[in-house]
Amino acid sequence: MVFRFAGFELDLRRAELRGPDGGVVKLRPKTFEMLRLFAANAGRVVSKQELLEAIWPNVHVGEDSLFQCIREIRTALGDDKRQLLKVISGRGYLFDTEVTGERDGVTLPAGPPAADPPAPAIPAPEKHWLLHGLRAPAALAIVAVLGTIVGLAVAAPIFGPGLIAKRAPTVIVRPFTDASGDQHGAGMAAAVTDGLIEGLAKIENIRVVTQPKSAAPAQVAARPEGADFVVQGELGKAGTSWTLQTRLIRPDGEVVQAISHTVPTPDLDVSFQRSRLVAGVGHPLAVRLNALLEAGARPPANGTNGSLSGAKAAIEQATASINQTTRERFAASQTMLEQALAAEPDSIDIAVALAALKLRGIQMVWYSPAESAAAESTAKAALERALKARPNHIPVLEAYCRFLNATNHFVESLVACARALSFDPWNGLALYHIGLAKIQLGRFEEALETFKEADRHDTPQVSRWTWLLGAGWANLMLNRGADAVPWIERSIAITPATGRSHYLLAAAYQLSGRPDEAKAALAKGNALRPGTNAVNIRTPTKNVSPVALAVGEEIVRTLVAIGLPER
Repeated sequence: MVFRFAGFELDLRRAELRGPDGGVVKLRPKTFEMLRLFAANAGRVVSKQELLEAIWPNVHVGEDSLFQCIREIRTALGDDKRQLLKVISGRGYLFDTEVTGERDGVTLPAGPPAADPPAPAIPAPEKHWLLHGLRAPAALAIVAVLGTIVGLAVAAPIFGPGLIAKRAPTVIVRPFTDASGDQHGAGMAAAVTDGLIEGLAKIENIRVVTQPKSAAPAQVAARPEGADFVVQGELGKAGTSWTLQTRLIRPDGEVVQAISHTVPTPDLDVSFQRSRLVAGVGHPLAVRLNALLEAGARPPANGTNGSLSGAKAAIEQATASINQTTRERFAASQTMLEQALAAEPDSIDIAVALAALKLRGIQMVWYSPAESAAAESTAKAALERALKARPNHIPVLEAYCRFLNATNHFVESLVACARALSFDPWNGLALYHIGLAKIQLGRFEEALETFKEADRHDTPQVSRWTWLLGAGWANLMLNRGADAVPWIERSIAITPATGRSHYLLAAAYQLSGRPDEAKAALAKGNALRPGTNAVNIRTPTKNVSPVALAVGEEIVRTLVAIGLPER
């Protein structure tokens, strides 16, 4: 079946959305399924509850998951003005466009107009669609599901192993125990449990269920559905800090991972405390689960544990250098990874780490123009090979997300970064790059909210300086110099050596009426990046929106007024 609307084609058999130019628009599976439901129910208001029950059957998720899919649909359809997918206050969403369809060459009628009687409700997920008495919408749903399965099965050899899983692993989350002795401990433990369940339920290749606190561990293995992993833990409090102890356990009692995360309560409101507790354990859990699933989908590199250990050591050492963001450490990291790749030319992990490093060099302008072009070409080739081999692997998706941003493919990067989030909803690096893309597309308010979301999670903490700087930049693009200053100052306090941060701080100081501090920040930037002027400080303009270009030019002129050389 193919649904057609507003110049787009939604091909259920091939599980793809094609734009007016015939190109494929990438969508996450959940987002694709939601768009299918809207297309099948065009002209009828679909409630949030219907969507939640249909897209996330038997799993409790919050409305954030729904809103993310809505945002991705609007981005894919270019519906920034919300003319196709409308919010009907207090009722739900209306897909307000004519939809036609074809099945095996037979034209199907368009979706019902808004004035028609309500169409049959989306079938509830718990009903068995294969029982007698099937209605048309349910039959169409079966066709869509079968078409998706067939399409993905055909695509599997193209995209590599791991795309089709035999069965989504089940993760049971037990309520966290309150061991804090605090009067608010029980409420916080319950809220953190709910938040973790909500986040894990966003991960597309696992199944999340809850278990009563009273259930004994032995009952887990006896569940009819089976359980691959159990998450449980305790919330404690020492002084003014919450500490969440969490364990990822197999049903036989083997502890796969133990996590301890502490969040201080001063200067943080309750919602931030909760968010950072959830993310502090959720992020490493997501990364560990992804690594376990990926390890089960492929043989060890070169068939030796020693090879894996060597690759891991090289990557960890290089990553430690990358995060210092100095040119000297960058060069040392590149040499280290190139030597490691020469020793293990088939290692995808090392190739991806090297590609990610080269992207950092491109973004920081640490290559000459010729070197930058060569680095981009080799990074692209390495990432394309990695994506084919491991389409669900978080490090690969992160690197591809960064690559698209570094090479100014901003719309595509929004989709790629969102896919990284579909395996780790607390991934601050992916959120940071989504925010960067939105800045370049002129969507400054959305960018600021994205950076603030990353700050609410604060994971991984080693990358905290990135989204802090992004929030400052977004405020600056919104002409809010005073609001930009504290964000940029916090970023520089963590990572002071980039130079570019000081130029943004100088502009923010100037806009805030603090000219002396602006000149001092400019001088610091010049010391870190000698030879910088109004020409070479500008970023590449390819695919950047006119709005972002105009505001960026105003910032450069502000720096020139402070003392930045014209040439």
